This record gives sequence, C-alpha cells and structure tokens, in this order.
Amino acid sequence: MRLALYLLPICFALALPAQNRITLRQADQLKGGRAGEERFDRVIGNVVFVQNQTTIYCDSALFYRSANRVEIYGNVRITDGDSVTITALRGEYDGNTRLARLRQNVVFTKLETASLYTDFLDFDRQRNEARYFNGGRLVDSINVLTSRKGYYDVNTNMASFKQNVVVKNPDYTMTSDSLQYNSATKFLYFRTPTTVTDKDGNKAVYEGGEYNTRLRQSSLVGAMAESASYTVKGDRIVLDDRRRFYRIRGNVVMTSKEENLTIFGDESVYDRRNHIGKVYGNAWLAKTTEEGDTLFLAADTLVSIDPPEAHRKRLLAYHRVKVWKQDMQGIADSVVYIQADSSLYFYRSPVLWTQGNQMLADTIIMQLQKRQVNKVYFTSGSFVVSVDTLGNFNQMKGRTMTAYFSKGQLDRVVVEGNGESLFFALDEKTNAFIGMNKIICSNITIRFKNGVADNVTFYVQPDAEFIPPHELAKEKTRLKGFVWLSQERPRRQDVVRKKQG
Repeated sequence: MRLALYLLPICFALALPAQNRITLRQADQLKGGRAGEERFDRVIGNVVFVQNQTTIYCDSALFYRSANRVEIYGNVRITDGDSVTITALRGEYDGNTRLARLRQNVVFTKLETASLYTDFLDFDRQRNEARYFNGGRLVDSINVLTSRKGYYDVNTNMASFKQNVVVKNPDYTMTSDSLQYNSATKFLYFRTPTTVTDKDGNKAVYEGGEYNTRLRQSSLVGAMAESASYTVKGDRIVLDDRRRFYRIRGNVVMTSKEENLTIFGDESVYDRRNHIGKVYGNAWLAKTTEEGDTLFLAADTLVSIDPPEAHRKRLLAYHRVKVWKQDMQGIADSVVYIQADSSLYFYRSPVLWTQGNQMLADTIIMQLQKRQVNKVYFTSGSFVVSVDTLGNFNQMKGRTMTAYFSKGQLDRVVVEGNGESLFFALDEKTNAFIGMNKIICSNITIRFKNGVADNVTFYVQPDAEFIPPHELAKEKTRLKGFVWLSQERPRRQDVVRKKQG
C-alpha cells in the first residue's frame, strides 16, 4: 500500500500530455530533496528548462516534477518563441497553468516593440498577457509610460495602465488614472480624464479619445486646453501637431485672459504656425469692461490673428455683425478689433444706437479706453438721429463726426464740415411742440444729458430757419439720407446665442 501511494504522483505526472511537461534540458548539478511529502530536484549551474516554445534559464532551481512547476533563482531569463524575453532575479513557473511569476528587477521585452520594467510581473502564457501590480514602466522608441498597475497583451501589443499613470515624451507629459497604449501602432487611448503638459508649460485635459504619437495626430473628446494667455474648450478636438493645425467641434469656448474676451461657437480651426484662429457656426463673443459691464458681438465668422508682435494682433468679425451692450447696440457687415490701440472698426453700412440715438456712417471707429467706450469716429456720410419725448426725429449730418462718452454714456457729438441739422423745439413747461429749427453750418456740437440731446451749438456762419408747426410740411421734417432702423436694433438675445460659459 505504501508503495502504491508513492507511485501515485509519478503516474499522475506521466498522465499529463507530453507537450505540457516541463523538461530539464541542462544543469551542472542535480540533487534530490523533499518538502513534506512533495519531492523536488535541486538543480544548480547553467540551468535550462523547456516547455514547448518556452525556454527558462537560471543559476539554480527547485524542480517539482510531479506538480510540473519550477522555482527559479539568479539571472533568470525566459524566452517565449522568438519575440518575448523576460529577465529577473527570481520567480516561479507553473507548467500546468503556464503562469510565470517573476520578481525583482524584472524586464519584459517584446522584440522591436517595447520593454517593461517592474519588480512584480506575472506572465500568463495561455492568454499571452503580462501583468504588473506594484509599479511598472514601459519604454519604447517614443514614449515612457509608468503606472501603479498595468497589463500588456503580447498578441495585440496593447498595454493598459491603471492608477497614477504618467506618460513622458520629449514634447509633453501626460498624467491620468487610466489609459491604453499600443506599442506597435504608437497610439494612446484616453479612458479617463488625462492632463497633458507640453514643453512650453501649456496644459490640456482630455476626457477621452486617441493620439497617434508617431504622427502626432489625435481625435479627442471633451477637451480643454490652457496656456498663460488662453483657454480653449470643445466637445471634440482634432489635433495635428506636425502641421500645428487644430480643429474643435461642438460647444467651442475660447478665452483670452489678457483681453477679458471669450469667444463661443459651434466649430473652430486654429493654424498655430500662422497664429490664426477661426470660429464659426453661431459665433459670438463677450468682452468684459473694467466696470464689470460686458460687450457682446455676434457674426457668421470670427477670426483671431494673434502673432507675437503686439501691433499685428487683431480680431475680425464677418458677416451680419451684431453688437449689444447695456447702453449701446450696433450692426455692420464686418468689424475689426485692433488690440494695440483698443479700436473697433465697423465697415459696410454700420449703425450704432445709444438709448434714443441712432448713428450711422460709411465707416465707424470705436475707441476703447480701459475696456470702456471713450470715443466713436464717424467717417463720410455721418448721420445722427435722436427721438424726443413726442417721438419727433431730431437729425444731424455732416462730413465727419465724433461722439464722446463719459462714464459709458454719450456726452456730446461734434460734426465737422457740411453740417446740417433739424431740431424740434418743445415748450419747457408744457412740453408742447412749438416749431422746428433748421440750421446749416460748417460745424455743430450737440450735448446730451442722460443720453438725450440737451442743447446744440453751431459754428462758422450758421444759416438758421425756424419753422412754426402750421408751416411745417412733412417733407421738411427729414434731411436727405434719413432712415430710421429701429427694427434692426439688436436685442441681447439676438447676440448672446447660447448660455454663457
């Protein structure tokens, strides 16, 4: 009976398929030993074990033949086919499960693809998967990736990294809680929010997507990028770092910190090489003044030109431009904002409104000071219309015109050259209409109080005519070129097209 019990392990071992057996191919010394009821062989010096395409090299080992496993020590090296090599100081290998557990100074190498460094590695030959669980580092020709835990699929070359993930590259550093990397295609896959910091200190956060580290191209989801001067957000961002060309789609938000300026839109492209950005599709912007007021502007397309030279920085808006501010509104075909002197240029049939006043010209130039409207210049074709309490249209026109503002409100308007005006006189006590003043002169100054015309001064040989109500024909109540465009005056909801932020 005792002999039969002794032979059972041997019979069990012989029953295993031959291809699953670990075979001792070479050793300098072999000694028998026993651990409890389990027998083993102690092999020393130039030890080599083989199982199918797997070869194990080490300085010494404990070989448990009946259990079909081996404990390996010293200069451990495992090769699996012609593509995988693993080195370590010690480990064990189970021939039945084909699981290798390697410890201390482990280096797992996939031929011409990547190397994995760790102190704790399990290599599952059946699944062809290497796993580390106490810190590891994967290195290839482009990137260095470290994490607390990780998995590497030999068949697909896909590495999965978990906990405290860091990706190092000459151009950037990435941090995340989880991401994947294909060491053959060089694609990174973002599975959780990932922060990217480039060599210039600019930062970005990606919710998901992928990045081709070889071609430096990516398609990202829920992205936010930030530099010292700007922040950019969008639902999807497509990057081409080689061409330095970027496209953002969905809920685009671009903020200039220096200008207190935020641009919104459905889609954006940015040519970093030429410093040109374009936003279109429900495009609009918000610019905050020092007093906390906000200027809103909407257009079909917004273009930012932002080269290093300050005098070349500008913002273009076209077509169907609409402007809204609490105390001023405007329309134009196109607008240019020049950062160097804080000037806004309105082109092609521009119109501005301030309270009950309408101002138009061939071109309008708005000068900002401390982020607030200071002066507005009107070129040829200047025409001002204001409405009095009875609904009469006071009118003034001239060759050029300048509107001056004080604390954000219209203070006075100066007309220079070919001045003409029509002003309706009202009784100071009863507010009744008593007649109309028609004056032609070279220069005119009209002063405003609480946004309403208060008094008018005429210069250089004025030609004045007072027309009482009973002599005033309707055709005489309009200067040539008069037009009232109140129906085109933008409302806030016409300009602010989406919820801010």
